[in-house]
Amino acid sequence: MSSVKNVKSEKGEKSVKSAESEKSAESEKSVKNVESAESVKSVKSAENVESVEHEKSVKNVRSLPLREEWFHGAVSLEHRQEGIKPWRIPFRDYDLYPPDGIGGKAEICSGIRLRLASGSETLLLWFEPLAEDASLDCLADGRLVQTLTLAAGAAEARFTRLPPGMKGLEIYLPQNTGMTISGLAIDDDAVAEPLADLRPRWVTYGSSITQCVAASSPSRTWPVIAAGEIGYHLTNLGFSGNCLMEPMIGRLIRDLPADLITLCVGVNIYGAASSNPRMFKPLLIGLLETIREKHTETPLVVISPIYGTERETEENPLGFTLPLMRGEIAETVELLRARGDRHLHYLDGLEWFGPADGNLLTDGLHPGPEGYELLGSRFGSRLAAALRGEMLD
Repeated sequence: MSSVKNVKSEKGEKSVKSAESEKSAESEKSVKNVESAESVKSVKSAENVESVEHEKSVKNVRSLPLREEWFHGAVSLEHRQEGIKPWRIPFRDYDLYPPDGIGGKAEICSGIRLRLASGSETLLLWFEPLAEDASLDCLADGRLVQTLTLAAGAAEARFTRLPPGMKGLEIYLPQNTGMTISGLAIDDDAVAEPLADLRPRWVTYGSSITQCVAASSPSRTWPVIAAGEIGYHLTNLGFSGNCLMEPMIGRLIRDLPADLITLCVGVNIYGAASSNPRMFKPLLIGLLETIREKHTETPLVVISPIYGTERETEENPLGFTLPLMRGEIAETVELLRARGDRHLHYLDGLEWFGPADGNLLTDGLHPGPEGYELLGSRFGSRLAAALRGEMLD
């Protein structure tokens, strides 16, 4: 059996170096010293509630040039007149991901973050006005130090009283909306450099349960929690209501750098009744075989749906239940393994989040904040077990 590098339960393996930053498919000049002149509504913080006025000239801070190297976890970066907009698809191929860029979900920033090394105790982020209420997180050396909750229409986030001294800072962008970043500033006497992330790369694909809108904040989604636990650089391709195994998704994942790939499939196909039992297995085979065109030996784990209350027994309009779907997924993985794909693995969603955890579902389907924390904390051990083949017996 192949094994994933850097998973805690399998210590001693070398980390695989990844590219220092996400690059857009067509490189363009960095946007320099973009500043906004708009007023901002009140910015609420779990630690500090204050009203912030953003003027064109902000005292005691200085703007940094916008650089692609700040951004991590995006598939592509679009340079606009207003600033840099991160995407979770190649933005120039937007029309190839109908409708509206995977149901409008590809522009949402789940898992996307800015990384920099700086001694600044203040960090300002300016952006185009938010389309809806959203939260941003600031981590210092991997520890969450401040969460800002902003109202729709806000155009500035101000993180203050950050730990002194040089540190690695990460700003996690919202998991429920898109953003166009127009400016970044630090204390005027501080310096900042892009913070490379050389950990092996993990690409995860899934539904709203992977996008995690209901997590308490952007850094508390289960993929972000799990990435910290197992030591991976995350690209989150969770598309709420839109994990339908489209052919272009297979091509997208195939073309991304990855040292680990996980696919949480099925629940949106059940809910949308987008595939019947006759076509589900062929769709999954096509997705996996497309990914394998370039990732021939990358550990690839297919995860079946977690516990789903009434969906366990009630057939959808096309005759699917979640148990039937889990059986189809497990059979597909075993079929391809029997044909020689020894780097393909299966994780039963019930082994990850089962009936005993049902009280953590908010609507019989989606975990709440506590449920996402549980999924993140359990993922490393469940992943390691799947890679050992323990869930195939």
